[in-house]
Parts: sequence; C-alpha cells; structure tokens
Amino acid sequence: MKKFLLSVAYALIALLVIFMGGAYTLPGEAVVERQITIAAPPEKVFAIVGDLKRFPEYSPWAVLDPGLHYNFEGPEIGIGQKMSWTSDNPQVGKGSQTVVDYQPNKRFATTLDFGDMGDAIAYMELKPVDNDTSVTWGFKSLLRNPLERWMGLLFDRWIGADYEKGLAKLKAIAEK
Repeated sequence: MKKFLLSVAYALIALLVIFMGGAYTLPGEAVVERQITIAAPPEKVFAIVGDLKRFPEYSPWAVLDPGLHYNFEGPEIGIGQKMSWTSDNPQVGKGSQTVVDYQPNKRFATTLDFGDMGDAIAYMELKPVDNDTSVTWGFKSLLRNPLERWMGLLFDRWIGADYEKGLAKLKAIAEK
C-alpha cells in the first residue's frame, strides 16, 4: 500500500511539473482576430464602430439578453468614451469598455474590463481596399499565470465565432 501511495504522489508531482512547465512554453498573450470586407468606404464604417453608442447594433452579445442594460459616460465620441453593461445572462455578464485609441477611418480600440474575470484590449482596424473597406476586429489579453496560459488556447473558440457574427451584422448595417 505504501508503494502505491508513493507512486500516486510521484505521478501527481510529475503532472504538476508538466502543467507548470508546459504553461510557460505557451504564449503570454491571447490574440483573436477576424476579418471581413465591407462594400462601403472607411468613413461610413468608422461612423458605426467609432461610437460605442452604436455598438449594440452589431454586437453579437446584445441578442443573448433582451434585458441587457447599457450606460454611457464621458465624451460623445473619441478617447475617454465609456460604455458599461450589465446582464443577468452569464454569457453576457457585466463589464465596461473605454476608448483608448481613436484614429478616424483607421483604428478604434478600447480597454475591456470584465471585473474579476480580467481585462483585455479590443480593436477595429479599417483599411481601404478599392471602393471597399477591410475590417479586422481583434482582441488581446495578457495571460498572467499558468492557468490563464492554458485557458488562452481556448480564446479563439470562445469568441472567434462571436466576432464573425458581429462583423456580418456590421457589414449588413454599413452596406445599407
């Protein structure tokens, strides 16, 4: 029996070493990006994405909770504009985003604050392509500990499809 318990203890220690050591071979940042081409000029697309008050129009999460509540603070548009949301739906939760980069017709970025769940950066990059606009919606989050690094492997699965849905909605709105 003593031999068995010792073997189990060694196996657990080996698994812990593999888990911890393996985590540090993984990236220290999760990055998710999706891209779409919209048949509209950058000015028209940026007028939508560059204003947090218009975010619910193309947000893939807004449809998950009809009772989703938004609160807006700061300037009407531009750096410092802030949107907070609260929802009883755990897929939506609560948090806020604040504009930190505002380059008209080119780039729009926000810091996302998910409270206890951490923070991240979300951004939209716009590039003219002939008479259309290439839009990249991205997400970046630092992975600060071994568990977060392992979870970082799942970010693309968790939000990639949502970004695709949101970009499809944005395309429909901008091409009207």
